[in-house]
Amino acid sequence: MNAPVDVSFFTRAAKPLTSYRKYWAARFGTAKFLPTSRAEMDALGWDSCDIIVVTGDAYVDHPSFGMAVIGRMLEAQGFRVGIIAQPEWQSADPFKTLGKPNLFFGVTAGNMDSMINRYTADHKIRSDDAYTPGDIGGKRPDRAALVYSQRCREAYKDVPIILGGIEGSLRRIAHYDYWSDKVRRSVVVDAKCDLLLYGNAERAIVEIAHRLAAKEPVANITDVRGTAFIRRTGDETANGWFEIDSTSVDAPGRVEAHVNPYLMISDQAREQGATCAREDEATEVAVEAEAKGSPVLGKAARPAAANPAIKPLTFVANPNLPSTVHTAQGKIKVPPRDRSVIRLPSYEQVKSDAVLYAHANRVLHLETNPGNARALVQAHGEGATARDVWITPPPIPLTTAEMDYVFDLPYARSPHPRYADENGSHDAATKIPAWEMIRFSVNIMRGCFGGCTFCSITEHEGRIIQSRSEDSVIREIEAIRDTVKGFTGAISDLGGPTANMYRIGCKSPEIEAACRKPSCVYPGICSNLNTDHNPLIKMYRRARALKGVKKILISSGLRYDLAVQSPEYVKELVTHHVGGYLKIAPEHTEQGPLTKMMKPGIGSYDKFKQMFEKYSLEAGKKQFLIPYFIAAHPGTSDEDMMNLAIWLKKNGFRADQVQTFYPSPMATATTMYHTNKNPLRKITRDSETVDIVRGERRRRLHKAFLRYHDPNNWPVLRDALKAMGRADLIGNGKHHLIPTFQPMTDGSYTSARRKNSTGTATTVKAAPVVKGRLLTRHTGLPPLAQGAGGKPGGRKGR
Repeated sequence: MNAPVDVSFFTRAAKPLTSYRKYWAARFGTAKFLPTSRAEMDALGWDSCDIIVVTGDAYVDHPSFGMAVIGRMLEAQGFRVGIIAQPEWQSADPFKTLGKPNLFFGVTAGNMDSMINRYTADHKIRSDDAYTPGDIGGKRPDRAALVYSQRCREAYKDVPIILGGIEGSLRRIAHYDYWSDKVRRSVVVDAKCDLLLYGNAERAIVEIAHRLAAKEPVANITDVRGTAFIRRTGDETANGWFEIDSTSVDAPGRVEAHVNPYLMISDQAREQGATCAREDEATEVAVEAEAKGSPVLGKAARPAAANPAIKPLTFVANPNLPSTVHTAQGKIKVPPRDRSVIRLPSYEQVKSDAVLYAHANRVLHLETNPGNARALVQAHGEGATARDVWITPPPIPLTTAEMDYVFDLPYARSPHPRYADENGSHDAATKIPAWEMIRFSVNIMRGCFGGCTFCSITEHEGRIIQSRSEDSVIREIEAIRDTVKGFTGAISDLGGPTANMYRIGCKSPEIEAACRKPSCVYPGICSNLNTDHNPLIKMYRRARALKGVKKILISSGLRYDLAVQSPEYVKELVTHHVGGYLKIAPEHTEQGPLTKMMKPGIGSYDKFKQMFEKYSLEAGKKQFLIPYFIAAHPGTSDEDMMNLAIWLKKNGFRADQVQTFYPSPMATATTMYHTNKNPLRKITRDSETVDIVRGERRRRLHKAFLRYHDPNNWPVLRDALKAMGRADLIGNGKHHLIPTFQPMTDGSYTSARRKNSTGTATTVKAAPVVKGRLLTRHTGLPPLAQGAGGKPGGRKGR
C-alpha cells in the first residue's frame, strides 16, 4: 500500500484497509445516505443494521464529518451501517429506532468535545451550535460520550460499545476537567464502553468490525493499536508484558563518587601537597550513602568486597524489571518495546498530587510516536474495585493510497435530506454552519508536527503527516464542481489542520521512527525536516487551471515559520490564493508565553509579513494579514499582555473577537494550568513553575489588554497600568495606550458572536453594518474594494 508519494516511510506493520474480504452484506450495495430511520432501512431492503453509529452532530455525509467517514468506511467493507444523529437522550427509546445492531454501537460526541461545544472559556453557555441545523444550541448533552454510551447500554445491554471521536481521544486517561475544576477518571471507566478508539480510527474500526463479525468476543480484542480498554486485576491476557514503573518522580538512585576522567586537578593538587576538595566531598557523600545502603537497592545490593582506594563502578540489576530479562551473567537486557508497558501514576495519585499529574502527562506525550511508542497503563480504584486502563500504542498512519481510498468513498457531500426545508434546501433556517464552512473546501492532509501546547490536533491526529495524492485532491475538486449545489467557481480551502504541511516529513525513516521530540519546528525547524513546498505549489497550479474553477482560496491556518523557508510558495500563495485577508497565528509577541506555547518568536512573523507585503505589491493587490493572539495563556504575565497591547497599537490592530486560553483535556498547556508545572521539561518536586492566569479579574485584565481600544476596558487598564508603574502609557497622545478621559459606557462587552455576549440590558447598540463591508475578526483594517454586484473586489487578474 505504500505509494511513491508517501511522506513517511517508516515500517508500517499494518494490514492494508483494502485487503479485507468484504462482509456478506456487501450484496445490498451502496446507500445514497446511510439510513437514519426504519423507513430508510426498508427502502434499502435491510432487516437490521450490523453497526449503528450514534453521534452528537447532525448527519452530514461529507469527509470532514467523522461519523460519515467511519460509516462509509464500514459500508465499503460490506457492513450495513445506520446513523442515529443528535438523539434525545432523556431515555433509551431514541436509541432503539433502528433496532438492535448485530455487531456493535459506535459512539461519538461529534467533531468537537461536547463541553467545548457547549461552554465558552468563561464557563458561559453557548446559545449556538455550528453542527446543528439552524445553529441551535442544546441539541447534545454535556459529556455526550458518557450519556450516549449509557443509553446504548440501557437499550441493548449485551451489544458491545465502541467509543471514538475527539472527546474520547482527549479523555483516554485520567485528565483535568476545566468545567468541574477537578481531575476526572478515564472516559473508558465512566462510559463503561468495551473499547475506546483514539486518533484517526479507520484502521482500528475496520479490524475490530471484521473480528467481531467473525464471532470473536470483544473482551479478547486487546491487541489493536490506537485503542483503550479495561483490564481487571489478575487478567491472564496481561501476562507476558514487561512493566516499567513510572508511578513516581525523583526516585533516588545509587550514589557514586564523581571521578575526573583526566585527573588533571587531582594530580596538580597532589604535587602541591594538597587534595581536591570537590572530589573529597563527592567521595564522602558516596561513602556515607554506601554505609546507609542505597535507598532503592538496599545494603544487600552493595558489592561484598570493594577496595575503597580503587572505587570501581559496579553494575547491579534493576529490581524493577522481571528477572527473566537478565542473562546468567547478570547483564540487563532491554525489554522489547512491543511488549513493554509503562505504568503511570494511578487516578487516585494524579487526582491528589499535581506533580504526579504533570509527570503522567509528560510521559503520555513522550509516547506518541507510532514508530517507538510503548503501551501505557493507569490504575483506577483500589481493592475490589481496582481495574487498569490499558492504552495501546498510537495507530499506524495511513499510507497515501489508503488516504485516497478514504476520501474517494461515495459521500453525498451534503446534509441528510431530513434536515432540508420545504423547498429541499439547506441554506435557510435549517442551515448547518459547520457544513457551510467546508461545503466547497478540500482536506488534503491530516496531522500536525507543530506541537503547540494549547492545541489538541497532535493528541488526536498525530504528528506524522498523512497526505492524499494530487490526483485524489483534483478528483474531489471536480466532484464539488459537478455535483455540489451552489458552487460558483470558488474553492474555499485546500488545507487541513495546517495549510502548508502537505507532504512534509522527516528526511530519515530511522530518525522519524526513533524521534521523541514533541515538535519538529520548535525551538527551530529541525535539520531533518524536509521543508519542500513544491508538491503543494504544483497542486495549487493544477487545481486553479481546472475548467469551471475560478478561484482557489487558502483558509486553513498557515505555519508561517515553515512558509518562509520557501519564498516561491509564499509568492504563489499571495499572488493567487489570498482573498484579501490571510489569517495566521503568532499568538503572542513575548518570549515568556511563546516558550510555553512552543511557538516561534515574533521575528518569524515580521519576516513573513515582509514577504507577504512584497509579493502583494508585485501582484498589484491590497491584501492584509490577520494575526491571531491568545490572552491568559499559562506563562503569560501582566507585563507580557501590556507589551502585546503596545505592539497591537503600534501596528494598527484592533482585536474584535478575543481568544482566551481554553484548557482542553489532555493538552500540555492544560497541564500547566492545573499543576503550575512545565511538562515540556523533566518533572521534579522543585522543577520550574509556571505563572498561571486564574480568576475572573485577572483573565478579564488580559482580555482587556487585547481590546485596549474598547472604552469599557479603560478603567481596568488604568488601574493596572498604575499598579505596574506604567502610568506613562495613559494619556491623550498617539503613543499612549489609553486616554485619560472616560466616555459614558456601561462596562459591557459585545462579542462579534452576539448571541454569546454578556452585556447588560443597556448594552451599547452595535454599529450599523455597511453594505458590502467585510467584517473580520480584527477591525481597524480597511474594507476590501467593491466589485460589481456588491461582491468584494480587488480580484481582477487572480
